[in-house]
Amino acid sequence: LFADIDLTSTKLGSNAQQRNVTITEVLRALDEIDLFEHDGDVIGDAYEYLIGQFAAGAGKKAGEFYTPQAVSRIISEISSIGQEDRTPFHIYDPTMGSGSLMLNIRRYLSNPKQIHYHGQELNTTTYNLARMNLILHGVDQERMDLNNGDTLDSDWPTEEPYQFDAVVMNPPYSAKWSAADKFLSDQRFERFGKLAPKSKADFAFLLHGFYHLKDTGTMGIVLPHGVLFRGAAEGTIRQALLEMGAIDAVIGLPANIFYGTSIPTTVIILKKNRATRDVLFIDASSDFDKQKNQNILLPAHIEKIVKAYKQREDTDKYSYVASFEEIKENDFNLNIPRYVDTFEEEEPVDLVQVSDEIAKIENELSEKESSLLDMMNQLTVTEESKEIIEATKRILLGGQHE
Repeated sequence: LFADIDLTSTKLGSNAQQRNVTITEVLRALDEIDLFEHDGDVIGDAYEYLIGQFAAGAGKKAGEFYTPQAVSRIISEISSIGQEDRTPFHIYDPTMGSGSLMLNIRRYLSNPKQIHYHGQELNTTTYNLARMNLILHGVDQERMDLNNGDTLDSDWPTEEPYQFDAVVMNPPYSAKWSAADKFLSDQRFERFGKLAPKSKADFAFLLHGFYHLKDTGTMGIVLPHGVLFRGAAEGTIRQALLEMGAIDAVIGLPANIFYGTSIPTTVIILKKNRATRDVLFIDASSDFDKQKNQNILLPAHIEKIVKAYKQREDTDKYSYVASFEEIKENDFNLNIPRYVDTFEEEEPVDLVQVSDEIAKIENELSEKESSLLDMMNQLTVTEESKEIIEATKRILLGGQHE
């Protein structure tokens, strides 16, 4: 687990003695904590809290390893709908970061001890963060199947089980990948006839996750809005997914809720073998609590999103169920404003009232000018200031208001 820790790093101290002191103090502080006399996931939750605090201050890199708890809860709760009693339950995150997105599913399943966690992460240090996160949350070794590798370059897992009850993902947005021709014959991508462009791997991540989803499962993935409307190869892939009824819902989230990026994002929910090809659109972009550096989704906002997903009804300025025919008429463009109208009409302007107010202001201005001229006429002035006063009078009498 600690193979990549550097105990000789100067971050621990400038010389061996200082590094020894630092490490000793850390061990002594940890030794005072009773790791076993607690109910529930106190230690695991504390660890995850510290990861979150680190992510909040880590800038752009934070997006590589941490998904905000509110977004994790939305995806986890929706992914668990209709599967609450399934045992064993297998969940998969191909870009798992610190593993927080997978762990949230425990809140919504009847048998959390029957959950098997499958995850892959490219960054070795972040992969170790996930291993520690699962260990501290009481996940046994036999229920933990994690891999340190490149999700897109080499498919994993390839042995049973390779399809899962839930697939959850928050991949790096618009990342670069090879898009090599060999992937056209890859089982994950071949049925779609096109590959995600080299400069934007968003659909490559999506199709990888969808391939590993069971016919009875649910997938939730966070992506930038561009995947909803960009054309070329991405448009072809999006159309194919819509024609097979794979896209179940599109949820628009507020801007600035992720660490390291302020862009608004969307959660796309996918399923296999749906009875219909309609798509539920939810525009939750205006529901957030604004804090100093970050926008926060409160429990009420999360509940509203999940409730709208369950009800699957049209709600004014919030949700809309679009038929496949309507989406086809829109050239398979899934940009949320095309379906959820959040336009607020401005108050009608009473032109008569505005005209009366302008006339009133002009009368008041004229009265003020007259009053100012009278005051100036009463002033005793010197020769030096006479020219300034006369010039001011000329401006006022000439109608040039300054």
